[in-house]
Amino acid sequence: MHAAGPVHGTWEPSPAVRWEDAFLSGNGRHGAMVFGDPDDDRVIVNHHTLVRPVDHTEPPRLAGRLAGLQDRLLAGDTEASERFTDGRELSWVGAFHPAFQVRVRREATEATEATGYRRSVNFATGVVSDVCADRTGRAFVSRADDVIVRYVTGARLTAAVTLDHRLPGAPGTLAAGRSTVLTRDGALLTLRVRYPGSDLSFTGVTLAVVGGGRAAVGPGGLHVTGADELLLLTRVRRHPDELDVTAEAASLLALTEGRAAHAAYAELLARHERPHRAAYERVVLDLGGSPAERALSGGELLARPGSPALVERLFAAGRYHLLSASGMLPPRLPGLWTGDWNTAWSGAFTTNANLNLQTASAAAAALPEVTEAHAALVYGQLADWRDNARAIFGARGVVAPCHTDGASGHTYHFQRAYPLHLWTAGADWLLHPLVEHAETTGAADPRLTDALAEVALFYEDFLTRTGPDGRIAIVPSYSPENRPVGASWGTVNATMDIAAARHALTTAAAHHPEDRERLLALAARLPDYRINEDGALAEWAWPGLGDRYDHRHLSHLYPVWPLGEINPYDTPGLARAAHRALELRGAENDSAHGHLHHALIAARLRDGERAAAALGRVLGGDFFHVSLMSAHYPRREVYNADAAHALPALLIEMLVQSTPGRLVLLPALPGAYGSGSVHGVRTRFGAEVDLVWRGGVCTATVRPARSVRISLLTSAGSEPLDLTAGEERVLTVSTR
Repeated sequence: MHAAGPVHGTWEPSPAVRWEDAFLSGNGRHGAMVFGDPDDDRVIVNHHTLVRPVDHTEPPRLAGRLAGLQDRLLAGDTEASERFTDGRELSWVGAFHPAFQVRVRREATEATEATGYRRSVNFATGVVSDVCADRTGRAFVSRADDVIVRYVTGARLTAAVTLDHRLPGAPGTLAAGRSTVLTRDGALLTLRVRYPGSDLSFTGVTLAVVGGGRAAVGPGGLHVTGADELLLLTRVRRHPDELDVTAEAASLLALTEGRAAHAAYAELLARHERPHRAAYERVVLDLGGSPAERALSGGELLARPGSPALVERLFAAGRYHLLSASGMLPPRLPGLWTGDWNTAWSGAFTTNANLNLQTASAAAAALPEVTEAHAALVYGQLADWRDNARAIFGARGVVAPCHTDGASGHTYHFQRAYPLHLWTAGADWLLHPLVEHAETTGAADPRLTDALAEVALFYEDFLTRTGPDGRIAIVPSYSPENRPVGASWGTVNATMDIAAARHALTTAAAHHPEDRERLLALAARLPDYRINEDGALAEWAWPGLGDRYDHRHLSHLYPVWPLGEINPYDTPGLARAAHRALELRGAENDSAHGHLHHALIAARLRDGERAAAALGRVLGGDFFHVSLMSAHYPRREVYNADAAHALPALLIEMLVQSTPGRLVLLPALPGAYGSGSVHGVRTRFGAEVDLVWRGGVCTATVRPARSVRISLLTSAGSEPLDLTAGEERVLTVSTR
């Protein structure tokens, strides 16, 4: 192990040219993309609420036709689901978009001496810096004050400061209005942009504090002459009608209280850094990366996909970006950042895989901030989920959408090839991280208890049909985003739907003892999983539905990961079948989420080399920008946070796995990581675990917050372990 430890940040020797390479900061509400060009300084402003307005978001009213669909599917009409629609065209959810860029353009005669240029981001503080011979720029997004802070100091600055909404893909019909008002210490810049054909707008307000120079109103904004320092504080709001800009301005002015720019910056940073650093530093991974590789820039390190130092840095960056993107909502497909109005897949929340993969590390990696953001999305949409259940299925309870912009939870984005309105497993899938969080913290949340009851209520109304064997038939059923050989997408008894229904009913029974007997009786009537002729866990447990293996999604392995219902200890036969299904699964279009999902399932099945190989396809496939944010496809095609945010979860799954009654140490450690350490991992039985392994020996320090008896599983086998709240236990086991 190297005393210096892993690097908690990254750097580059030149400014970003593409927005995808901009360094990132965020507080879960506002996001900032910092280019770091000293002569044309740009910070793109993002906010979770910035989605294009959508007029019609009602779910299709199909409940009256449900029985007919069920009859046809059970009778063998494999195309029946394609006619289960209200005839609407595909309607995308509201597209996430950037607000504007805060731009500081130096006059040509004031060009900066670029000697010694370096831009960097410090994950522990959230501060993005760019430094050259005569200038230093710093930026962060405050967790304490919900403001984007940009501070520039050094050589005397003569430049124009503007708010510019003309970013790639911005509609030409946007109506924009600007104003610049001088203050005692600088100016207030305002930009209001109205969406086409809507009464909704977004307004940005920037307070500029100028030190040691002059400020004057210039073309389109502020002109600064001979300044020693410049502090810019920015917020953006999406709103109907008019925004009280005076109140926004007063709020920003209150943050400086008339102080000089450097003093105001220092105070703002101190307030922000305390909560950010506390969250970021809870978990640290060290894989023994070499000092020489740890010193490399991100771009240089990405060219060494086999380097432990690269995995260390991506683990750190993943936790940083996940924390920074999570607040009022969890991370979107691009996290909290985009520089283009034409964001792929609307930059929304795809809930049938991507969202849960991104947030998979929240409980174990000690980021309750992420779970709270996830809970905000779920609980904020329950009313819409009830509408989905009633309108589509004529049922009580809740049904979650496959795709949401965060504003509406209605199911209205679907089409023939992707009948997302038939997917009923979503509520269980989205509530599972909240169940894990409750197990980890030991804290009861009545919102979770109530939501679990509503999911069970849906299944009580929906699970009314039976198959030839007398067991329940889940119909219609959908395995995202695949279809059986020789049949359409909407079918019967998708394995994910069976697992979700069973898990939802048994989990609700555990939280509602008064309903326990009834819910467990219903769960017992669900169909068994099916093992196909290849010895693999089948994606559909219904006669005649053949498996289509070359697909990016692994929905049928939901009972393995994350549920853990199928595992090598309690259900070894099904675990072997699940492993066979994993062996047969192709990568289809090489999407990052497919590789990482594959790796997470392999780790849960104790196959460290398969997990490492899947991770290796991402590390070696040119999936990461130098910002260390990832792409959806190889060769950095389509900016997307799936790989960046899911990678920490995979590394933890390789090292520590837990249930409320079990701790598994180094279950899937690949040979490439022969020594290392991880500190601060949280378990689902309420303990914190540190691991150090080298030379064939692993030392685990377990700090329980509550007393519990668990099973300890290592390479040597299983043994009971009694833990007492507040009493640290040190365990030494062989890794050979």
